[in-house]
Amino acid sequence: MTERLVIIGAGMASGRTLEHIFEDAPGRFDVTLFGAEPRGNYNRLMLSPVLAGEKDYEQIITHDTAWYEERGVHTRFGETVTAIDRQRKLVISKNGETPYDKLIVATGSAPFIIPLPGKDLPGVMAFRDLDDVNRMVEVSRRPGSKAVVIGGGLLGLEAAAALRARGMDVVVLHLMGHVMERQLDPAAGYLLQRDLEARGIKVHCKAQTKAILGENSVEAVALEDGTVYGADIVVMAVGIRPEVRIAVDAGLHVERGIVVNDQMVTSDPDILALGECVEHERIVYGLVAPLYDQAKVLAKTLAKIDAAFRPVQTATQLKVTGVSVYSAGDFAEAEDRNEIVLRDATSGVYKRLVLKQDRVIGAVLYGETGDGPWFFDMIRKGTDTSEMRDTLIFGQAYQGGSPLDPMAAVAALPDDAEICGCNGVCKGAITGAIASKGLTTLDGVRAHTKASASCGSCTGLVEQLLHATLGDAYNPAAVQPICPCTEYGHDDVRRLIIAKGLKSIPAIMQELEWKTSCGCAKCRPALNYYLVADWPGEYEDDGQSRFINERVHANIQKDGTYSVVPRMWGGMTNPKELRAIADVADKFAIPAVKVTGGQRIDLLGVKKEDLPAVWADLNAAGMVSGAAYAKGLRTVKTCVGSDWCRFGTQDSTGLGIRLEKFMWGAWTPAKVKLAVSGCPRNCAEATCKDIGVICVDSGYDIHFAGAAGLDIKPTELLCHADTEDEALEIIVALTQLYREQGRYLERIYKWAKRVGTPSILANVVTDKDKRRHYYERFVHAQTFAQIDPWEERVNGKDAHEFAALAEFGMPVAAE
Repeated sequence: MTERLVIIGAGMASGRTLEHIFEDAPGRFDVTLFGAEPRGNYNRLMLSPVLAGEKDYEQIITHDTAWYEERGVHTRFGETVTAIDRQRKLVISKNGETPYDKLIVATGSAPFIIPLPGKDLPGVMAFRDLDDVNRMVEVSRRPGSKAVVIGGGLLGLEAAAALRARGMDVVVLHLMGHVMERQLDPAAGYLLQRDLEARGIKVHCKAQTKAILGENSVEAVALEDGTVYGADIVVMAVGIRPEVRIAVDAGLHVERGIVVNDQMVTSDPDILALGECVEHERIVYGLVAPLYDQAKVLAKTLAKIDAAFRPVQTATQLKVTGVSVYSAGDFAEAEDRNEIVLRDATSGVYKRLVLKQDRVIGAVLYGETGDGPWFFDMIRKGTDTSEMRDTLIFGQAYQGGSPLDPMAAVAALPDDAEICGCNGVCKGAITGAIASKGLTTLDGVRAHTKASASCGSCTGLVEQLLHATLGDAYNPAAVQPICPCTEYGHDDVRRLIIAKGLKSIPAIMQELEWKTSCGCAKCRPALNYYLVADWPGEYEDDGQSRFINERVHANIQKDGTYSVVPRMWGGMTNPKELRAIADVADKFAIPAVKVTGGQRIDLLGVKKEDLPAVWADLNAAGMVSGAAYAKGLRTVKTCVGSDWCRFGTQDSTGLGIRLEKFMWGAWTPAKVKLAVSGCPRNCAEATCKDIGVICVDSGYDIHFAGAAGLDIKPTELLCHADTEDEALEIIVALTQLYREQGRYLERIYKWAKRVGTPSILANVVTDKDKRRHYYERFVHAQTFAQIDPWEERVNGKDAHEFAALAEFGMPVAAE
């Protein structure tokens, strides 16, 4: 007979608990799940990328509607439980009473709001859930908007970096002397503050906040020292408190959190609890790894399997604004301790080990964190380091006097060494799953162990374990299928499209024995791109196999409206175009007009049914689609170069316009951004683009493979070109090589890392015949590509897409 299990709280801890319950006790429980938010379980660790615009909500969902339905879970999302009646064994919500045999309380934590004057003004918010993110994004769209983040811990800095990525002016106020003082010592805190300020984030430490100022909404934040910072929003990120109100009202034993025993049982034997709301042996945990351990134990308790949760040491591994940070143990100063410090000012690397009686008790790593798990294992085991003292700070690879191969280093880790801190997965669990389940891919390891499935910081270590365990049998380029619809990887599919002469999506799916009838939202866009790129002029682009943004040639916004970005060649415009943009904004009551980071103008808030008419007016002024939605050339950013600047060495604006007019319209595996700087001062920021040009006295230095999003990576110097014509030919050939070799959604820097710079050099630099070959293939494809999609739709193409209310809402697939 099934038991009635009710869960209060639909977050990450209860979500993991459900997974274990269905493994340990399938069919035993009839589950009802209450969640205060109007949505199910999603990865809160990924809220920062959503706030920054690097991911959207669909990409961070852990359990979708289908998952709950398949397991028979009765979901009550958006319904808050107001009371627990322990005598009658009922939970009470706005919709009535729900009986339980067993109850799990997983109410998590609530953000702490400092009781300052003005704390209740509109615009003061926390950073805790998706609704908070949506409110911040809304404000960030206002031109010139400013944010003040109170709290320089991990959460506050993530919020600050994401808001800065949205274009806001951001100030971080922190009470202590350096940021992230719980995880970092002052030296590492200094490095982090320096890197934050280099990214345009103002950091004010030792800041005593006096009041939040404003009449009807937030206007500024005042400090005790008289400093005033303007603000449109104030984000409180100063800490959290266990959410225990419902447990207190129910008469459960509560101190800082809901008190539980080793089996996660509360003072009521029929009520269990876990997560940030619980206290175990006077400890309240905030990191996700111990919460997942609690989930495992709680599920076994319900399944009547012996298990016990024990206090665990935790390490913090994270990325803040692209900088790797790792800390573990106790790194405070004391007379009975000594330390080993390594600083590399050029590389921005800082390492500090704190030792007591030749045993590592604390570690702080900044900028280079690969040895973090090794040091953490020493901390946990109390390893005697006296024999390796002279080389200890250099890491595991240098023990014995000579560097180890990275594969040997990870192979030497003990089985209980922690690899994934977010999910508490040790090396033995990963290698055991690889061996017992025949896993050969990173996705397989993630599915079976959760390692690298959260923040992703340990992905490199997991891949090294795959390589070390499987040896030559591990080939990441060959074993990753496009999606569950097929066993083929991107490279094999693309090779077979050419070899078999496959020129339609149905032909591919039939000949390559797809497992589904029509594919899925992951494989169809990839197949469509490969066919567009491989058969120019023969294959007709299938709009229904594209993301919603590419189908309607505009970017969908959170409220269902769209943004329109006309192309401005090389960032240049003229009075006629500006008047047309202003007229369109007035005519269609467009609520926001923003200058983008790519030197263009973005019209935000256009109704879907108005898109063709907006495009018609812009077309009349000579403007075409800026492809701000496209897996293609987005923009070519330029400085004014030799025409105007006294430092300019070449006509950077002219080259940028020439490149953009030559290359627009081409679809590529992922978005492509170019820049041309007129001198080494690099005002166009060419050295963080997919392809960048630095003009010098002798010609043009061509760079490529940069990144400035979730990954921060400077470009590599590809070659030097003496003339503008030569530079253009090299850049076009490089783009075509990427079009033919890149996997769908693989940015240039990831493609370059996979295929290797020597291979790219051989095809587009050293062998001029090959370069010309790729250049001419691009030119041929452009004869079919350079058709303005806006003009086509103004003239009636795909008219069904733009009918009022048609597909008005969320995108069908993640961008």
